[in-house]
Amino acid sequence: MLLLNPGPVTLTERVRRSLLQPDLCHRESEFFDLQDEARARLLDVYRLNPAEWTAILMTGSGTAAVESMIAALVPARGKLLIVENGVYGERITQIAGQYRIDHEVIRHDWMQAPDPDRLAAVLDADRAIGHVAVIHHETTTGRLNDLHALDVVCRQRGVRLLVDAVSSFGAEPIDFGGSIAAVAATANKCLHGVPGAAFVIARRDALAQAASRTYYLDLGRLARLQDQRNTPFTPSVHAYYALVEALRELDDSGGQPARHAHYAVLAEQVRAGLALRGIASALPADQSSVVLRAYRLPASLSYTQLHDGLKALGFVIYAGQGQLSDELFRISTMGHIQAHDIERLLQGFAALIT
Repeated sequence: MLLLNPGPVTLTERVRRSLLQPDLCHRESEFFDLQDEARARLLDVYRLNPAEWTAILMTGSGTAAVESMIAALVPARGKLLIVENGVYGERITQIAGQYRIDHEVIRHDWMQAPDPDRLAAVLDADRAIGHVAVIHHETTTGRLNDLHALDVVCRQRGVRLLVDAVSSFGAEPIDFGGSIAAVAATANKCLHGVPGAAFVIARRDALAQAASRTYYLDLGRLARLQDQRNTPFTPSVHAYYALVEALRELDDSGGQPARHAHYAVLAEQVRAGLALRGIASALPADQSSVVLRAYRLPASLSYTQLHDGLKALGFVIYAGQGQLSDELFRISTMGHIQAHDIERLLQGFAALIT
């Protein structure tokens, strides 16, 4: 079965075999060697200076990393502004509310891009806001939000960005040279690892001011102990094995730029092939990520019919979310997927819609 959903992904045999390595106690030096390698390789994906940045590992999904980042990096008396244009921006608002973090929200329609002018106006009107949270790749619609434009607004006002890069890290370019204080991500999407390992990459000076609002996901404590070759809890050891092997494989294949290029070819192959079959993209290609794109459901098929028909042929696609569930479906090109797989997928569409 080929997974075309936004994580977990279809694994390479190399990563799958890494799960068969020896059982390992998380209090032994061999585990800390593994943890150190994972942290170093995560920084190296975007060539980050370990004197300025650190990678903090945790056991959980990408949402655990996002929650840990928000709970820690908005100061105890700080105020957060959340940019929403999909399900995952709304999730950050729910997290902030649950931790009783003082926050404001800029809401956009799910099909809209974030408006930098609106962001600037809110920041100018409320100088208490010190951090802005935004989704990089909003997989609700496949939109790649213009992180650079939002970064410029924040940088001009001395405000720091907290970025949910769960569905973009390792594939889409990210400029860490601006106002970004931290990004949250996971192993089992663009890095091609397995579920169970997530991480936050944070500026060390931001971590020095971290709040302690949560116990298990306390980012400051996790960072301090990992810097000391330690861990507070039992991590998902085999997921860490897979993450390290996936990061080695990423490096061997040319790193983030090569992965972006590979995804871009596949995404365009899907877009062009579906267009020839009368299926339109939900967003223009230049507004979409290369990781996942949304498409309009053909009039002749419900999502259930399309999903089940393709699954019978060996493909798993993804539904639209919320109010878009009757309008859209989504296809991701993450994971061990090649051009010949996409050609078979397009043949499957042709068979279903004729």
